[in-house]
Amino acid sequence: EKLADLLDLLPAGFFSADGDGVILYVNQTLARWLGVSPDRLVGTAFADFVAETGSEGDLKLKDAEGRTFSALLEQSQRDGDTGDVAYTRSLVLRDFIWRDPAAGMDADGAHAIASPFEPVSGERLRWLYDEAPVGILLLDLDGNISDCNRAFLKLLGCHRDMVVGAPFAEHISREDRGDVSASLSKIVMGTARAAHMEVRLPTSGDSELTISLYASRMEDGSGDISGLVLHFIDATEQKNLEIQFTQSQKMQAVGQLAGGVAHDFNNLLTAMIGFCDLLLARHGPEDPSFADIQQIRQNAKRATNLVRQLLAFSRQQTLTAVRLDITETLSELSNLLGRLIGETVGIRFEHGRDIVPVRVDRGQFDQVIINLAVNARDAMPGGGSLVIRTSKATFDTPTQRGHDLVPAGCYTLIEVADTGTGIAREDMARIFEPFFSTKEVGAGTGLGLSTVYGIVHQTGGFIFVDSALGEGTTFSIYLPECADDEEQADAEAVPSAASDADLTGQGTVLLVEDEDAVRLFGARALRNKGYTVLEADNGESALDVINASDERIDLIISDVIMPGMDGHTLVNLVRHELPRVKVILMSGYAEDIFQDEINRDPTIEFLGKPFSLKEFAGKVKEVMERL
Repeated sequence: EKLADLLDLLPAGFFSADGDGVILYVNQTLARWLGVSPDRLVGTAFADFVAETGSEGDLKLKDAEGRTFSALLEQSQRDGDTGDVAYTRSLVLRDFIWRDPAAGMDADGAHAIASPFEPVSGERLRWLYDEAPVGILLLDLDGNISDCNRAFLKLLGCHRDMVVGAPFAEHISREDRGDVSASLSKIVMGTARAAHMEVRLPTSGDSELTISLYASRMEDGSGDISGLVLHFIDATEQKNLEIQFTQSQKMQAVGQLAGGVAHDFNNLLTAMIGFCDLLLARHGPEDPSFADIQQIRQNAKRATNLVRQLLAFSRQQTLTAVRLDITETLSELSNLLGRLIGETVGIRFEHGRDIVPVRVDRGQFDQVIINLAVNARDAMPGGGSLVIRTSKATFDTPTQRGHDLVPAGCYTLIEVADTGTGIAREDMARIFEPFFSTKEVGAGTGLGLSTVYGIVHQTGGFIFVDSALGEGTTFSIYLPECADDEEQADAEAVPSAASDADLTGQGTVLLVEDEDAVRLFGARALRNKGYTVLEADNGESALDVINASDERIDLIISDVIMPGMDGHTLVNLVRHELPRVKVILMSGYAEDIFQDEINRDPTIEFLGKPFSLKEFAGKVKEVMERL
């Protein structure tokens, strides 16, 4: 009777069936889910409650009212023989599991199958208790373990003698003991009949399990509490998936924030660099102010590089992909890397055979390798070894690693391995976050690895890290192989103008920009070069300017992201009235973000912020001279 009560208290549906699938025993939990009393379920076929079967154990079950729900079926039988089957549903994962019953053997060694209507014996109940796929633990009122089943022992990875009679608190992580004690005390005191909590169980090794713990009271014949029954469902894998998903969402959110901040800074830097260029045009090298203006401009350029790192992390920078031979590129970098890491660190290259070219931005690829090499150097203050390996990697099926799912295909694998201090486990989840650094304050920006992460992912690749304290670190980069029929991308466009005289021009330009400083600089720059400039601070104002102007507008230069009507919407509306007007879109975000719109209208040119006066005027002249 006690064992039957324990099975009824399971936070999972549970039954035993014969070889024909006829139910021999069912607990109250499963009976409640199916909406049928246990007495009526005994003697019926389990198949009566199966609405639909699918592949790999997927099926749908139906209750007494015909309502269906999804389930996952896993079957396990001893030596291929058919015997009784235990069946459970996890409250957390909603999984259904067939279990090998280890039923009693008769004299001939065959499985002894009870009649469907034979009363369930104490021996059978003991087997059901012991073979339940969830851990079951009995506690006395002093908090000591009086009994447990095999599943609980398997969770802990220890022998029964080490558990029975010991205080339960010894098997709970120190951080959780207070909460568990408080919850169990409420059940003992009668202020609660049951409790559900998430706890951590240290195992016999160094690992720790995350457990869904269900606790309820056991009563004697008089209805008084005689102890507690605890049920344990291993939720470690589910918890890890939740953590990985949360981390993925966090990285995405931080990336969006970084991209937004970088976009705003690019507007400010465009104005700073632009007005410096206007001042330098009026102040020659002999002017006392010339050096000061140059200092301002140079520091603005330095800030531009910092912003590019933020955009790299957020995967919102403009990349110019080319077909790249990784082996050759690393060879060209070897001298630079040697100087960067110093004499105390030995560097070695190991190249695999038949390495296929990849399609990446050359400058950004160099930055990835340099950042990883410098990071490795800093992790080896007393010297060490740095190895950069290349090899082919092929995934026949999509492969899950961390929170990334690597699609099936062929990849070039670049590994950067050091013999340094390693990375602590608690830091592993944060190393790719911008501004996170394990170095001393002032020793780094915390953008090195986040930049690497962004560049690799924007290229269509993946990066993973393996490390442990005192054992060094290995970064593994997977880049998709370049298809044979892919053509090499054009080199990054460079303004063709070589001198100020080349940048003059004629025509009417409509400049649409919501940032006043950027619009003021752009208008002054173009007027200085001979253009007639009309200005608007948003898309709606631009339409008003077009309708009110008697000038023939030759070129529209518009920011993409603006309050109200964005640049693309403006261009689409204007095309109906001015089908031959030339267009330059500019933005602090990457060109890739707007690539679909640009592809639909190949006459649209893109100019990334921040830009100098020379770059701005050069792009305008280039577009205006195009037929």
